[in-house]
Order: sequence, then structure tokens, then C-alpha cells
Amino acid sequence: MKHSFLFEPAVWTGTGTLWRADGEPLEAHARTEIAHRPECWLLSGKLRVLGSPPTEFVQAYLIEPPRGPGDSMKWSFESAMFGKIQGRFAPIGTSILAVYGCEASGYYGAEHFGQIDADHYRSSGMLLLKDKLVYSWEMQHRRGA
Repeated sequence: MKHSFLFEPAVWTGTGTLWRADGEPLEAHARTEIAHRPECWLLSGKLRVLGSPPTEFVQAYLIEPPRGPGDSMKWSFESAMFGKIQGRFAPIGTSILAVYGCEASGYYGAEHFGQIDADHYRSSGMLLLKDKLVYSWEMQHRRGA
């Protein structure tokens, strides 16, 4: 199956659960937009976590397009909270695996995107700070019309 998430420009919406380090589950809503430019792909998005108070995470990734079929893709993202995160997306069969980290801040983690069909993915991941779990999550993603 050919991947649509990341590999085709689109807007994706998601719903799911984010767990804090103490195990408390919180409802989460996401919106992600993928755009392709000749020099790089762009992923911009927001994750709104319905805690007390609600929290919103904003991200903007610069992704190096793959050079050939099955190639992994380097990406980077910078924020005041997490520092300069560098990672890699790797398409593996019906999955896309993301691993990432920042040596300066000590944040690192992984996320798995599993393709259900061309318009639906599910993901699960975790974010760590050094050796401590900060967040874990599970989301369902749907491509918009």
C-alpha cells in the first residue's frame, strides 16, 4: 500500500488520548497540514489537549524529501520548550516510524503511524526527558476532503 500521510499534500484531523507522566488520560484533538515544496516538505500542526487548563502544542517541521522509494527522511523542528529537535521518518511497509531527539534539552521519543487505508492512520508515541516519560499518546487521523 502506498503511503498518503506525509507523502501527499493534505490536511489531517485527529482525535485521541494523551497520557501525562502520572497516567492521567486527557482528550486530545489535532490538525496537521502537509505541504510539498521543491526544496522541502512542510508539516505544520496543532495539538490541543483538553486538560485543566487546556494546552496547545504548535509544531512546524521541515522535512527533507526522500531521494527514492523507501528512503527515510530527515526532519527538524525548533521550539522554546523542546529546543531543536531532529528526527527521521522511515516508511516501513504499512507503517511510518518517527524517531527524534535533542541533545541540548534531553528530549527524545518515537511515534508510530499505522496506515488503515489512504485516508486513515492511527498513531501512538511517547516523549521522554532524559530517562523520564513526559507524555504518551494514541490518536486516530483522518484526511480531510
